[in-house]
Order: sequence, then structure tokens, then C-alpha cells
Amino acid sequence: MDERAKIHLTTLKRRTGIKNWNVLCRWALCASLAEESAPAQQDIGMMSSVEMSWSTFGGASADLYAALVRARCEADGIEQTPDAVANQFRLHLHRGIKYLIGDEDTKSLSGMISLAIRD
Repeated sequence: MDERAKIHLTTLKRRTGIKNWNVLCRWALCASLAEESAPAQQDIGMMSSVEMSWSTFGGASADLYAALVRARCEADGIEQTPDAVANQFRLHLHRGIKYLIGDEDTKSLSGMISLAIRD
């Protein structure tokens, strides 16, 4: 994750009281996957000091998140090589973090929850 994403996640932690990076990153991934368009190719930037293993990110649902990213790659016509899938995961994660930080509803935990129940 890049330094900007780290700063955004720190802000989201403070706003919502959600203590774990991985929980916020899961929300971010899902927010991006819900978008109809594919994320734009971009330079993720300088990596921060935050590192997270796949098992920490996904927890008990790691296989589900991996399947969602692979299915999205297929839907977007992206080859499913390990490198391409990993790149799409990073692009979706970073786009989702930007969505969350820019959404007025993420200023509280109840606002974050409301994101999940929108029509």
C-alpha cells in the first residue's frame, strides 16, 4: 500500500473507530468491486511501512476475496495470471480507499454501515 493510502486509512480508523487496517481494506476492496468500471491503471506510488499478508487481509474469507477479484478480472477481460490478478487487487484496493475517504458517510461507523445497505 502506498503512503497516501496509509494516511487515508489512518483517517478512516479515526473517523469510524474501526481499529484494524484489514477490515477497512476489505470495505475498500468491496467498494471498488461494486463499481461498474474497471479501475484505471496507475502508479501506486511509494510503498509505505504498512505490510499485510493475504491471510491477514482476507481472514477466514480470504478465498472468497480472491475469487471475487479473479471473477472481476474475468468480467473486465483481464488475463488471470498471478501478476495481473495481484495488480488488479492493488488497483481495486487503492480505488476503494479513495472512494471511502471521499464519501461523507465514512465520517462515522454508522455511516460506514449505511454504505453496505444502500440500494
